[in-house]
Amino acid sequence: MSLVHDHENTVPRPALLLAGALVATTLALTAMVRVGVLDREAVPAFERAKANVAAVEVRHLVFEDRADGAVMVKDSDNGETLAVMLGEGDGGGFVRGVMRGMARERKMKGIGPAAPFELTQWENGSLSLRDPATGRAIELGSFGATNRAAFARFLSGTAVKGNQA
Repeated sequence: MSLVHDHENTVPRPALLLAGALVATTLALTAMVRVGVLDREAVPAFERAKANVAAVEVRHLVFEDRADGAVMVKDSDNGETLAVMLGEGDGGGFVRGVMRGMARERKMKGIGPAAPFELTQWENGSLSLRDPATGRAIELGSFGATNRAAFARFLSGTAVKGNQA
């Protein structure tokens, strides 16, 4: 029985060099963004403002949890109940998940649930949900057409056509 064991490096040297180059490139690009040499990634709200994209429809919504686990969605301007969602089949799972995140942010900032959220359909077809109380906004097209549709149905008109980004 031999007590000698091998300390040979099993990772090829070119792979290590490439990994190091990747880390160095990432750090360099991050530094260039920080100091202003490169622009940050586009923020949809700023891009819409720069392109003068107007809101087609804005709806103020309140989301209420019911004792049976359902989520009730109301138009805060007129009190109309728009939907009572019980589960995944009706898009309630996605709506509940988004609203849970928004409620968590309000709770962390000491803001109550009374203030309505703004669901906005834009001229370019995008759809956003904004919490005026915290300033947080979510681009709903980022989650795919099915999840976008879970919120788009709360709009009063048929303004949901277009580039659903």
